[in-house]
Amino acid sequence: MATASVGFKSREEHRKKQELEEARKAGLAPAEIDEEGKEINPHIPQYMSSAPWYLNADKPSLKHQRKWKVDPNYTKSWYDRGAKTFKADKYRKGACENCGAMTHKTKLCTERPRKMGAKWTNKNIAPDEKIETFDLDYDGKRDRWNGYDTAKYSEVIKRYEARDEARRNFLKEQQLKKLDKKRDNKIDEEECSDEEEEALKHDEAKADESKQMDFAKVEKRVRTTGGGSTGTVRNLRIREDTAKYLLNLDVNSAYYDPKTRSMREDPLPNTDPNEKFYAGDNQYRMSGEALEFKKLNIHALQLSEKGQEEVNMQAAPSQAELLFKKYKDAKEKLKKQIQETIMEKYGNAAASVEDIPKELLFGQSERDVEYDRCGRVIKGMELSVPKSKYEEDVYINNHTSVWGSWWKDHQWGYRCCQQTVKNSYCTGVAGIEAAEEAAGLMRSNIERHATASNDRSGLVEEKRFVTWGSDTPEDVVLDREKLDEALKKEDERKREEKDERKRKYNVQWNDQVTPEEMEAYRMKRMHEDDPMKNLLH
Repeated sequence: MATASVGFKSREEHRKKQELEEARKAGLAPAEIDEEGKEINPHIPQYMSSAPWYLNADKPSLKHQRKWKVDPNYTKSWYDRGAKTFKADKYRKGACENCGAMTHKTKLCTERPRKMGAKWTNKNIAPDEKIETFDLDYDGKRDRWNGYDTAKYSEVIKRYEARDEARRNFLKEQQLKKLDKKRDNKIDEEECSDEEEEALKHDEAKADESKQMDFAKVEKRVRTTGGGSTGTVRNLRIREDTAKYLLNLDVNSAYYDPKTRSMREDPLPNTDPNEKFYAGDNQYRMSGEALEFKKLNIHALQLSEKGQEEVNMQAAPSQAELLFKKYKDAKEKLKKQIQETIMEKYGNAAASVEDIPKELLFGQSERDVEYDRCGRVIKGMELSVPKSKYEEDVYINNHTSVWGSWWKDHQWGYRCCQQTVKNSYCTGVAGIEAAEEAAGLMRSNIERHATASNDRSGLVEEKRFVTWGSDTPEDVVLDREKLDEALKKEDERKREEKDERKRKYNVQWNDQVTPEEMEAYRMKRMHEDDPMKNLLH
């Protein structure tokens, strides 16, 4: 509640105030009114509604939370640059000795120094500048566009339009020169196709459209050691082409990775290969120079596995490529040497035959491969699964599944025998059944133990265990009245032992001790490990 800074309040006044606040929050009492006659929200916390003591607020109000400082008359206007006011006919006292203006002194004059100032010549008196003062707010002082004339931007637009117009005219002149050159050479009309004529001729309407002239140009900042330079990069992608991820909208089709913009598999595998222009990134990865690059990586990886760790494709690609080239040359020489050795030993039967049958020239194989009209493979050369450098499908200890193929209770194991120990020997289905029987036996024992403990719950409530933890049978039940009597007898016995004069001559001894008497003896006897033993007697 919005409260004023008041003095001490009694407990009764404080209680009434709390009840009133609760009633206002519940809507049972009207809201409190401030100085200006506005209702105060009863749910406002006290640390916000209570006025500071130094304001000396007599009435409840939220004025201390509002902006109480009066803002000056801030303005958004700016200086009128270059504006002049009054121009005098003769020099005035206190004016600038150089130009004759009253708004500045001689040291601050921005006009060229005259040979004879206006003070002495009394001619060409400069007009007074327009002096303005503004009260700007925080943002107005730091606004870098304050006072900017938007009409000046039209000059920037005109300059860029003139540049584009000059570029279009230059390109048009270049195309016309090429066309005139072709005509001067008297090229036959039959040799010059219609496509070349259309490419050479530029329509005036197309030449005026600057977007079509520069649609494939991208101004890109290239980082160099000299500080950077701007170059023109050609964008090879035509925007009219359909994006690869829109070729097949089926969720179960080829996966498209948005981070690398790659789609490895064919999005339309059932479409005619003659009609589709995109068959997946693997089509390019498995052809051309990509295969040579893949072989180079495999060669570098094999060298590193054999111990030549200095060969690294990422750290020294030139070295890896040179070693791969040497390896291919050595392999080719070795192949030729083996071939020559075989020919020297067994002869060359192919050289002696003059006419080789056509069937042997083209070769034969039982592999069924289908091709289309363009020579592309349709069926028969499926992609092979790449081999990993890690061991796969290696079964140990008679297991038929790998480690990690089974999961239960936050533990990995083998699926064949459901064991969670990695170096265990596989027991098969028999081990699974034995584990289930052991688990069932464990559950039955737990249930039987719980049932037995519930049956003995009545006796446990009446049992009184020994005080100092001495061993006692579980079936001992102490009687409360007999225990009290035994405690009294133990106190009398203690007193008799202290004063031997009260000891009687006719002492009767009973060797039958009841559980209550034994418990009383344990409760009253002194223990050596008791820290309060010295304070008992």
